[in-house]
Amino acid sequence: MVYKTWMLWPAVILLAIFFIWPIAMALYYSFTNLALSGAAAKNLQFIGLANYARMLKDGNMLKSVRATLVFLIGSVIGQTVLGFFMASLMKDKNTNFRRITGSCVLTGWVMPEVVAAICMYAFFYSKDIGTVNRMIGVFGLKPVAWLYEHALLSVTVANIWHGAAYSMLVFQAALDNVPADTTESAMLDGANRWHTLFYIIIPQIKGTVFSNTMLITLKTIGVFDLIFTMTGGGPAGKTQTLPVYMYLQAFKSFQLGYGSAISVVLLALGIALSVLYTRVYRE
Repeated sequence: MVYKTWMLWPAVILLAIFFIWPIAMALYYSFTNLALSGAAAKNLQFIGLANYARMLKDGNMLKSVRATLVFLIGSVIGQTVLGFFMASLMKDKNTNFRRITGSCVLTGWVMPEVVAAICMYAFFYSKDIGTVNRMIGVFGLKPVAWLYEHALLSVTVANIWHGAAYSMLVFQAALDNVPADTTESAMLDGANRWHTLFYIIIPQIKGTVFSNTMLITLKTIGVFDLIFTMTGGGPAGKTQTLPVYMYLQAFKSFQLGYGSAISVVLLALGIALSVLYTRVYRE
């Protein structure tokens, strides 16, 4: 028994160094006036809950929370629905079709987030040369400054495109395990496709739906590279989600204490959503 316990110590040490210790330091610095420049950079002081009290009065912070929730809800719904739709289209198809189609879809997912952001930036670019404006121009529609007029929608669509392939893989594996005779029996009993979907298929893969949704949520909360590359948090803070605002406060305004407090709030939000998903799944 002692031998087996000692075998766990390397993993425990690594977890403490690279996970627990950074969280503890961020929590500590969130109660200080730590800064990269100015008098606070030389005189570190414990200021208690001042940073957290500042958040309640910070209009930009509240705007970032709203942007984060909109971006999160849109991304989770979009990736889940689109991933399930693509997985449904590939169900029962021959191996070559699934291999070729899956490879094409996975190309967007395996891209680094910065590369995906540059691709979507070119897609939503200005009125004159943006890909999406040229596409809608074929139908006689006027071009739109997507990254200015609909910035949050644009980055949400970009995140859906980048992450939908993961949901497709998860749902594809789940749908392959749904017995074909159950759906066929339902169709013979008079059920249409929607009844089969909502009363036969989804109840059998609900565990996959919940786990996929939870993983997408936790990943989306921390999305930074894609948003910062496409818009930098603008225009006028419309795409300034919590990770972006945390970066701007910590490394642009040099207020590391305040930035650490924002990171703690972001961590608490992730934990709260994880607990919520777990309880809903148990029920």
